[in-house]
Amino acid sequence: MKLSWNEITNRAIKFSRDWADARGEKSQAQLFLNEFFHVFGVDLKRVALFEKKVPMGQNRDGYIDCLWDGVILVEMKSLGKSLKRAYEQAKDYAFNLSDAELPEYIMVCDFENIRLYRLTTEQVWTFKVSNLKNHVKKFALLAGYKSLRETYQPEIEVNEKAVQKMAKLHDALKESGYDGHALEVYLIRLLYCMFADDSNIFERGAFYQYIKTSKEDGSDLSRRLAELFEVLDMNDEKRLKNRLLPEKMKSDFPYINGKLFAEPLPFAYFDGAMRNLIIECCEMDWSKISPAIFGAMFQEVTDQKKRRELGAHYTSEENILKVIKPLFLDDLREEFELIKHDKKKLSDFHDKLAKLQFLDPACGCGNFLIVTYRELRLLELDILKMLIDDGDQISLDAINTYCRVNVNQFYGIEIEDFPCQIAQVSMWLTDHQMNNRVAEHFGLNYARLPLKASATIIHANALRIDWNEVIPKDKLNYIMGNPPFVGYHLRNQGQKEDMDLVFGDNFKKHGVLDYVAAWYKKASDYMKKSKIEAAFVSTN
Repeated sequence: MKLSWNEITNRAIKFSRDWADARGEKSQAQLFLNEFFHVFGVDLKRVALFEKKVPMGQNRDGYIDCLWDGVILVEMKSLGKSLKRAYEQAKDYAFNLSDAELPEYIMVCDFENIRLYRLTTEQVWTFKVSNLKNHVKKFALLAGYKSLRETYQPEIEVNEKAVQKMAKLHDALKESGYDGHALEVYLIRLLYCMFADDSNIFERGAFYQYIKTSKEDGSDLSRRLAELFEVLDMNDEKRLKNRLLPEKMKSDFPYINGKLFAEPLPFAYFDGAMRNLIIECCEMDWSKISPAIFGAMFQEVTDQKKRRELGAHYTSEENILKVIKPLFLDDLREEFELIKHDKKKLSDFHDKLAKLQFLDPACGCGNFLIVTYRELRLLELDILKMLIDDGDQISLDAINTYCRVNVNQFYGIEIEDFPCQIAQVSMWLTDHQMNNRVAEHFGLNYARLPLKASATIIHANALRIDWNEVIPKDKLNYIMGNPPFVGYHLRNQGQKEDMDLVFGDNFKKHGVLDYVAAWYKKASDYMKKSKIEAAFVSTN
């Protein structure tokens, strides 16, 4: 019988407390693992083997600390030993296992730190034994939940539900005659307002109440929204001069900036049914959306054909991690583990992190940029936890100084206009979510407003512009993304011309290559005489 997550969490708290002062010696490994698996209701002796013998070649054998066939391989090390080496050793063991024995997970641990690898997706999580309670759902398979999807499905459903509601609003506005670029920008603004309403950017619920106090027939809603957008683009100096601006508008709706509300838009007129659609959207908890998932789905609200397969064409987080982990994230994490107890080296490492620059030259709605930014901010938070003593009183001004990784380290090129806008806003949403993570840890309410930094998302054909105009190559560190594949026999005339331009006359046989090859050629030309590293998703 599965344990409830509440029971598992309570057991995890007790386990962390019991092992808080452990000496971290290898001789304690079996006791540690028995008690660890007990957290998830597992009697380890009934399902797994300790010291499992594995032939490693003709003349030697290896011994796995613990193996549960098909589920998890665990390699324990004494405190202070390299977890990276432990993982390499565990991978060697796994390579020599039969298909039936091959585990879903590899876990390495030094009694103080746990690093969990999911082999099928190449995801990796690193956390303290003392913080196990916050990571128990990563071990869903151990607890008897058939897959991680059982654990994460609610997040997907929240995003799908949110997009479906926005799609209804899109269709209603379009049917009323409001269309094109103006409609796309309008939807982006409403999205931001709903997110801001639930995540402490606005006074909580202020936008919802603002809509609710409009006339039931929707006749004044267009004017009210236009006024709100103008206030959100009004800086503090203008607010002070505007004596007749209601104080509640000033206090409930801060200056946003970031050019999000700067562009003049035609009025979008509403009726009662459309007003009710906005109210229904507002009644969702937008703070729980995942910008990476939602943004990709949101891209499809303007396309009825794509909407039938909502979110089917975006790059999954699993595939994004398969690219960015070996490209740079694994190395950054490993460097952090090696120097985290040396504050001088850690401070230098923080400097390095804040200077890294990333480009996705086929960014779509920004999935790669969003996930990369989130992972860097999580790493930065781990740095701050080591640099700032728990007892220190931290002010908001100090936190703003400490949080140095920012969205302006990210660049994208995208051929379609609407995804460009989604990518820009999704990066701000991710930024605020990560600011909330920092605020929770230090007991503050932290928001980076007004928006001073932004990702640079260029609306252009990446194969026809000079990437140096987006970011000079001597400033860039990494190129990543998922360029459009398009088999050579499926390319349209414009795509053929793109390839002719990229490959030129000296590469006569490029006509038999797939469209994605143009990004490899363009990237390799751009990378010459630089230290840039690159990785793309591609099929074979």
